[in-house]
Amino acid sequence: MSSHHIVRDDQEPALIIANGAECSNELLGQLLEWSPMVIVLDSAMERVVDLGIKVDVLLGDFDGDFNPEIYKEKQFPLEIVHSPNQDKTDLEKAFDYLIEKGHKAVNVIWATGRRIDHTLHNLTISANYQNQLKIVFWDDYSKAFLLPKKYQKWYTKDTILSLIPIGTVENITTENLFYPLQKENLKLGYRTGSSNHVANDGIVSIEFEKGDLILIES
Repeated sequence: MSSHHIVRDDQEPALIIANGAECSNELLGQLLEWSPMVIVLDSAMERVVDLGIKVDVLLGDFDGDFNPEIYKEKQFPLEIVHSPNQDKTDLEKAFDYLIEKGHKAVNVIWATGRRIDHTLHNLTISANYQNQLKIVFWDDYSKAFLLPKKYQKWYTKDTILSLIPIGTVENITTENLFYPLQKENLKLGYRTGSSNHVANDGIVSIEFEKGDLILIES
């Protein structure tokens, strides 16, 4: 796996590598190429090093017998951020770090798969950061992110789009989806917009009045 640092523009999204299921080398390489900063959570560090990836920040609570110092030489220069706060996950701490450093956007990989509780928490906790950081989750099958109250994007026909509410989302209206919504509510566990798809090539519009709504492009 080649190093990143081809582009060093802070307007490009940073990259966080968590400790879920690995993605393909192709997707990993694409995200690394344009990332100005790579943050790795401590639990994934050895897997990342084995792939030959240059890391900028190693972050975590470093519990157990984890020794971050062993990576300093082979990853020089490496910033080590010890964050022992047990009230937040390491992923949340990484979001906090990026906000403190002035970043506006981040891609997250290896944050799905393996443990269901981690996957659900990782996706939904992004609601706490939506006004400070644009967060996009990637794996080999999907791209997921929180929607603003009004959203428009061009898609090809039959692209699978799922609308997943965090709690209840009110008065959703869509255009150019095969199963349209007209001022309708979605509620997690009761009614979601899973496995909808684009009706025709063109702009898809999604608007809602209240709540937090995740869009998953599959």
